[in-house]
Amino acid sequence: MDDSSSQVKYLIFDCEAIADGELISRVKYPDAELPPVEAIQRFRSETAADRPDGKDILPVTYMLPVSVAIAKVDPRGRLLDLVTLDSPQYRPHVITKLFWQGWQHYKRPTLVTFNGRGYDLPLLELAAFRYGYSVPAWFNSEEKSYDQSRNRYNSFAHLDLSDLISNFGATRLSGGLNLLANLIGKPGKTGIDGSKVQDMYHAGEVQAINDYCRCDVLDTYFVFLRTRVLMGKLKLEEEQALVDEAHKWLSERAEAVPAYRHYLDHWGEWHPPQD
Repeated sequence: MDDSSSQVKYLIFDCEAIADGELISRVKYPDAELPPVEAIQRFRSETAADRPDGKDILPVTYMLPVSVAIAKVDPRGRLLDLVTLDSPQYRPHVITKLFWQGWQHYKRPTLVTFNGRGYDLPLLELAAFRYGYSVPAWFNSEEKSYDQSRNRYNSFAHLDLSDLISNFGATRLSGGLNLLANLIGKPGKTGIDGSKVQDMYHAGEVQAINDYCRCDVLDTYFVFLRTRVLMGKLKLEEEQALVDEAHKWLSERAEAVPAYRHYLDHWGEWHPPQD
């Protein structure tokens, strides 16, 4: 399929990240002189002990992107392509540069995420800050409030599906993307979640992390399509045709991309209710 910049209306993306052990050692434990791996482990243990759910999810401010998967989607909602950045090296500084350069190259299409306002975009913004990359069209703070790309309610610049479904946090969306994907017959989480990424990275499983990220983007894409029905932007039969087309697209590439085979193996069914 042609994925020329004139066709791309939406960039649907997801990030996976690892802790920066050297930064944690310097900032959190300046007198302990901990090696990076020990600093990460100590911070994870302390975080888990402080959280009611016992999870050791570290703040985004201490993280580095090791996977960014992006679906390119046309104005009708058709899937054009799905890529992971800087494959197979997955270097944080290159991932960050390619992400922001790509957004500009495709003429600043709408970024679509699930909870990207709370995690994915801060991750990539801080990475741009760290590496000295300039993104003036994103940090356009001199524009009128609503025209600023980072304005929470500017859905033309960034559509956060979590904000959309939860009415900007008015209700707690328990179950998150996994729940929404399962509601429409898509795989959702199938054995891996973000809490496992750090250990996978230490085990050298960077490709598996990026495969997982691809699957999250696919879930986000199908949830995005259903929200277009919800908003009256697509008819249900149009959405289902796009879902069928995407299924065919994945099937044609499943042999070359194991992540797609895995996703299709966990594909469910969705049928509209009968009166």
